[in-house]
Amino acid sequence: MNKKLVALSGGAALVLALSGCGGGDEGDKKVNDWAKSVCDQVQPQLKKIQGANASIQAASDEQDSKKLQQTDSKAFQQISESYAALATAVRKAGAPPVDNGEQVQKQAVKELNATSKAYNDLKTTVDKLETSDKSKFAEGLKGVADELDKLSKSGDQALKQLQEGKVGTAMSKQPGCQKPKTGATSAT
Repeated sequence: MNKKLVALSGGAALVLALSGCGGGDEGDKKVNDWAKSVCDQVQPQLKKIQGANASIQAASDEQDSKKLQQTDSKAFQQISESYAALATAVRKAGAPPVDNGEQVQKQAVKELNATSKAYNDLKTTVDKLETSDKSKFAEGLKGVADELDKLSKSGDQALKQLQEGKVGTAMSKQPGCQKPKTGATSAT
């Protein structure tokens, strides 16, 4: 039942991890400086999100509903806090020095804050699940997985805009905006 939860949260949680596929010239120094100021704050948050997802995955076979609930709750809290920190980083960096930069920044901050709130709402939902009845708990987890599915499909547009053009190219070159490297799928 929790395996679906794991698959969905992994896709939704790393929406900001950039692929590094941007090509082209070195670009404007101001854009690169802006990207560095944001990306220096991104990597620690991506690692926290990845760690939270790993804890969900590690607990996916947990038979004790209460332990599973606690693990998922803590992970959703960490993910929520990480997205809030990402929103703060983008806000503090100011508008990227590109056309419509202020609008792009505002939309990205709004999207990151909305994602943070959505994960906090999932934490609240998980906290309220009845753990003494395994079938009710499983049904509740299915509802959480359904919400994660919606979250993964919704509103990544502002982040995609932030990752387009010169800004996206500059961000993709910053180590802090690249997906954290992980070892083998060990769950310790």
